[in-house]
Amino acid sequence: MGGVAISAPNNDANQSQRVTFQVTGMTCAACQAYVQKTLSAESGVQDATVSLMLHTATVEYRTGETSPEVLVAAVQSTGYGATLTPAGETSAIRAQEQLADALRHEYRSLLRLALMTMMAVLAAMVLSMPLMVPDHGSHHESADPMLVWVMSTVDPAVRFVLPSLYRLPRPILLYSLLAMTLLVMVLPGRRYYVKAWAALRHRTADMNTLVALGTGAAFLFSALAALWPSVFVENGLAPDVYFEAVIFIIGLILSGNAMEARAKTQTASAIQKLVELQPRMVRVWSDGLEREIPVEQLAVGTTIVIRPGERIAADGTVEFGATSVDESMLTGESLPVARGVGDPVTGGTVNQLGSVRVLVTAVGSSSRLSRIVALLREAQSSRAPLQHLADQVSSYFVPIVVLIALLTLVAWLVMGSQQGAIRAVAAAVTVLVIACPCAMGLAIPTAIMVATGRGAQHGILFKGGEALQRLASSQVAVLDKTGTITEGRPRVIRVMANERWSEEEVLRYAGSLENRSEHPLADAIVRATTERGVTLAEVESFVAVPGRGVLGTVEGHKVLIGNSEFLRERGVVAEPGLVEAGTMANAGQTPMFVAIQQELAGVIAIADPIRSSSPTAIRELRNLGLEVWMITGDNIKTAEAVAREAGLSAVHAGLLPEEKLAIVKDLQAQGRVVVMAGDGVNDAPSLAQANVGIAMASGSDIAREAGDVTLMRADLRLMPTAIRLSRRTVSVMRQNLFWAFIYNVVGIPVAAGVLYPSTGILLSPVLASFAMAFSSLSVVANSLRLRRFEMLPSDPPIVERRVG
Repeated sequence: MGGVAISAPNNDANQSQRVTFQVTGMTCAACQAYVQKTLSAESGVQDATVSLMLHTATVEYRTGETSPEVLVAAVQSTGYGATLTPAGETSAIRAQEQLADALRHEYRSLLRLALMTMMAVLAAMVLSMPLMVPDHGSHHESADPMLVWVMSTVDPAVRFVLPSLYRLPRPILLYSLLAMTLLVMVLPGRRYYVKAWAALRHRTADMNTLVALGTGAAFLFSALAALWPSVFVENGLAPDVYFEAVIFIIGLILSGNAMEARAKTQTASAIQKLVELQPRMVRVWSDGLEREIPVEQLAVGTTIVIRPGERIAADGTVEFGATSVDESMLTGESLPVARGVGDPVTGGTVNQLGSVRVLVTAVGSSSRLSRIVALLREAQSSRAPLQHLADQVSSYFVPIVVLIALLTLVAWLVMGSQQGAIRAVAAAVTVLVIACPCAMGLAIPTAIMVATGRGAQHGILFKGGEALQRLASSQVAVLDKTGTITEGRPRVIRVMANERWSEEEVLRYAGSLENRSEHPLADAIVRATTERGVTLAEVESFVAVPGRGVLGTVEGHKVLIGNSEFLRERGVVAEPGLVEAGTMANAGQTPMFVAIQQELAGVIAIADPIRSSSPTAIRELRNLGLEVWMITGDNIKTAEAVAREAGLSAVHAGLLPEEKLAIVKDLQAQGRVVVMAGDGVNDAPSLAQANVGIAMASGSDIAREAGDVTLMRADLRLMPTAIRLSRRTVSVMRQNLFWAFIYNVVGIPVAAGVLYPSTGILLSPVLASFAMAFSSLSVVANSLRLRRFEMLPSDPPIVERRVG
């Protein structure tokens, strides 16, 4: 399994590059922290992030001081695996498929080893039953409630089924258990001892260290008691053994690791569903014939055939045919979108109606689906600020646990009773086993993975865990107007004509002339003619006057389109339309005067209508406790009209990009956490300055780059949804950390025996193994609850407004 992403080369040797490569063998937070510490210590490394969940390391480094090969070698020197693949060879989709395959292989391998070990556990328990009864060599009563239950319930059943077992000599039972335990440690349990030895060689410790120390100490103590019992008896010690406990611990830890591996695949289920959107095979159209090839062999410029019900295999433009496309898995939008010749289509979406031919424009890592998967992988491997707390604790955790285990051993030995040595070893082993830091390592990454995946399913792309956590503390929402609150595409709202001309005629002459213009308002008029079925006329001449209007000749008629001053300058009386134009302006609409043959024929009202979902989104932002502002470069009348319709009171209009930026900075200077939503190039500085920038996917590339969150469909309701999701995720993170910490705060003292003097309860290593596995699974299960997060609030349905 290997994948890498390296930033574009830079000629300056002191410039930074970023590389991402696979790291294998990590099992807990201590492993992750050690690999990250090793990479950070390398010369030239500016930042290093290691993901326990994705098995990746992302390193930002100075090109003149180190290289990807050196970084990979540094990881390999620690005993963990690392693989580098040449840049460009693996797309994000392929890298995710490799990760999914590796997780499935890891799960099957661990499950197979766990089943083998648990079968050995059953055999070991049966063989151990005679050794636990007082008349067959046991020298003390157990203080472990679990073992008390075993002796009162299981022992009578075994004695009834296998009475001959209780007549076997003690040495035969002991040697059989010793051989069986050694076999389990060498085969299924080998992974823990190999990794613990590698960590020891590099003067560090991790979960494997605790497992190896705990089971190793129990095995050595038991082996000595089995092989030289007389030494124990001569020194007043009971030669009791813990072979079955060693096997049971390894079996339970393997089972826990297997369940964790399966849970990891569940936390990444959303991103895996995105990967599965890409078909494996595709039909290529060439010389009038179709042939099927693997999708990996597609190249830009190829024409592919997509039949009804099939997924589109790559990004492209429709070359032949017409259809409707279901884009819900990428945008969350349930309504299909009409696509005809010249329209763009996205790989992974579903062709619903007609058969079409598509000219491929992007494949591999440059496709939209691959970029979304890459963004999700980057987000899921990033670190939330809360992760730093877990990392700091984990870096000191294992050495502290080893010290506590040694103190526990000494304390029990000092007690000096005949059973002191037996219980000293058992308590020390129990402390080592119960304290495995898996839960802390999974607390934050699992929540980030599930939350970012859940968001992506509904069109919300988070760039990382830091943005996800910052968004939860938002206090002020600053919204751009055009393209964010409004649709961002002007539309004809109304056509007013005088007595001599009909509305259709006014629109026909205006649309015919404006068809030669590239102005956004001209585009609105031309689109209105198409929507109303108005046929355009032939244009004989055309002149554009920048900032004023256009004039020309249409079917022999002189036509002028522009503001009232433009018409007056050319001898047209515009006064009859001024009252209506004033009404339009007060409503936030732009009046376009149309004159035909030197006479005012009518006025066309053009506006950028607000999105139907904007009022609901703004209301929901307020319900979440946020103050909502609108900032725009548009004039104050238009801004106030939009604000009234959207339900806003705080409006700042006529702003330049630097003035928008100044407003965001001023809010931050007041100590307020600002979330900014926008879509244009002029919004990019403010998006980058805000604590969290939210970019509309329909906007500019620069805005999307500057934002921390991207909304994949034109629905502002996704903004409060993203805030609710972030708050819920941070809550889950804190719950996970609390339970991971409190588990060890309570579990370690109980394992050491603090309850024994008052209650007589002393945990066995076996029960500690159960508790350790349960703690990790409880953290993962708590994170998986985010998959049921309700994405949209329970608002009444939005009714689409009809205009025109």
